[in-house]
Amino acid sequence: MSVLNGKKILLGVSGGIAAYKTASLVRLFIKAGAHVQVIMTPASKDFVTPLTLATLSKNPVYSTFYDTNDSVTSEAQYATAEGVWNNHVELALWADLMLIAPATANTLSKMASGTCDNLLLATYLSAKCPVYFAPAMDLDMYKHPSTIANFKALYEFGNTIIPAESGELASGLSGEGRMAEPENILAFIEVDLANKLPLKGKKILITAGPTYEAIDPVRFIGNHSSGKMGYDIALCAAQLGASVVLVSGPSHCKVNHSGIQLVSVVSAQEMYDACHTYYSKVDVAIAAAAVADYKPKTVASQKIKKSDTEFSIELEKTKDILASLGAAKKNQFLIGFALETENEIENAKLKIQKKNLDLIVLNSLQDEGAGFQKDTNKVTFIDKYFNIEPMELKSKEAVAIDIVNKVIAHFNA
Repeated sequence: MSVLNGKKILLGVSGGIAAYKTASLVRLFIKAGAHVQVIMTPASKDFVTPLTLATLSKNPVYSTFYDTNDSVTSEAQYATAEGVWNNHVELALWADLMLIAPATANTLSKMASGTCDNLLLATYLSAKCPVYFAPAMDLDMYKHPSTIANFKALYEFGNTIIPAESGELASGLSGEGRMAEPENILAFIEVDLANKLPLKGKKILITAGPTYEAIDPVRFIGNHSSGKMGYDIALCAAQLGASVVLVSGPSHCKVNHSGIQLVSVVSAQEMYDACHTYYSKVDVAIAAAAVADYKPKTVASQKIKKSDTEFSIELEKTKDILASLGAAKKNQFLIGFALETENEIENAKLKIQKKNLDLIVLNSLQDEGAGFQKDTNKVTFIDKYFNIEPMELKSKEAVAIDIVNKVIAHFNA
């Protein structure tokens, strides 16, 4: 999965011959899973049509501050008595990143000096997101001292240049100044974003789902855990750059991210073995699985026939995975979960001490909307110093973000 998946990209197109390449660029962004909004300078429409980019981006293309028609097609437009105003501030705030490609010598000069004579430049000056620009101009223009000075100024503003490539230029000359090819622009942005992700280089072990403890070849002891909480944490961590090992008991949840290695298990013993296989190599472990506390002492080799009116099974404790990870902990940041029905805070504090945890995520079945088989959760964070932070009811995806933010804060402390 691309790091651009789900990102909102504002593509600014200025008036150079390389503007024709933006059609391919938009298609690549869309294929990567991004949402694309295009702003064009009036001059750029001589090289590529707004209709082409609107069709490919599936969004209206903006190029002026004011349209004379009276139809509003997006939140970034506001109707007036005479027509429609295109709101550059709204467009800038919408974006996760902005790319200006091609960035001509004229547009670069205006960006550096703060000249604001079209919608693209007004939006650029309002942008709070990361800004990339891909220069496109003739060789001598690219090497001119004023262009070099503009590059330096934009760098000091925090903008990122996607260097021009060498090749045949529109003038007939050959050399540096050709806008980077769309595939190379995409790759540049993906690599740059990936390297800036807060969990880049971190390895995280996450457990999820229930365990099933066999009674016979047909029956088992299990619980109602869906695994969703652990899967959401894994996806969130991977999207922020982590390399994730997800050890999952039986679950209908799916995982689709190149940064997640799924290890499927069934029993508590299998989960124990898998966790200890990877634990020494990770920076963080998050035990979100609902592991069975007991298992049948003897597993029947054949299906047990229904005969007597009463039937009993002798149980024995399973290995405490979280306690074993706490005992083996060296530098790992260890997070556990606690699902309680009474004396929640005190029981969670005891668990922190007994299992050598750095943080516990407390769930209470007394809270409406929390627990198994739900899309929401209400948790309380308690750290090893017994600082207590109750959270409001949220989607499990939002709770996953909160948990991963605790991991990020740990490494930034």
